[in-house]
Amino acid sequence: MSLNSIQPTLSTLKQCQVDIGTGMDIVTDVALDLVEAQGTDDSANLKKLEQMMLECATLDREINLFVESVEQTTTRMRHEPPHALFTLVNSVKECFTDLMATDSDIQNHSKVVAFRDNIKKSLSQGNAVAANNIEEELDEDIAVTQSQTNFSCPVTLKEMENPVKNKKCQHYYDQQAVLAMIKAKHNNKKNFRCPVVGCGNPDVKQSDLELDLVMKRKIQNYKRQNAKT
Repeated sequence: MSLNSIQPTLSTLKQCQVDIGTGMDIVTDVALDLVEAQGTDDSANLKKLEQMMLECATLDREINLFVESVEQTTTRMRHEPPHALFTLVNSVKECFTDLMATDSDIQNHSKVVAFRDNIKKSLSQGNAVAANNIEEELDEDIAVTQSQTNFSCPVTLKEMENPVKNKKCQHYYDQQAVLAMIKAKHNNKKNFRCPVVGCGNPDVKQSDLELDLVMKRKIQNYKRQNAKT
């Protein structure tokens, strides 16, 4: 038995994690569809979807810790005599058990947190829209111009596809464009200043950015509405 033969299996497990992440993104999209269609009236189904997210997070965590336990054990055994391989399975199990005991909080899984944040954001924005509908509507041309402005990336000046929000200055950019600019500036040992006119943020960092699924859905809905007219 060779330690190198374990790598293809680990690669398969890591691909499973990618698929789980994709599934969790789909569940989030379905939940946001429910919020847009029903608001808080469909809280029972939102709870079911949240439970699905927690189950996916549990599976993702277990795969992650199993992969980590295998990698830790095989790294250690590379420096031990060949007969140590006979204890590989038990050693991995022990390491996995130890890791599971120290990492049990799936509530803080990044996609679970994002799921809840996006639902809250969508609900609050939905309530704001309902309140605004009571007031006199803005002129249609002004509204369209405003929407186009909000959906344009300040880097490319084109409609965003994957909008990310800067947590510091609250401005939006297209993910691919802003990451490319940050990388280009850093390669030249320079900071990337927020390109929004009048913004005083002198250093946009990748860690400041978060994907905004609610904004992405707004852009998609805007595109669908334009396609009908």
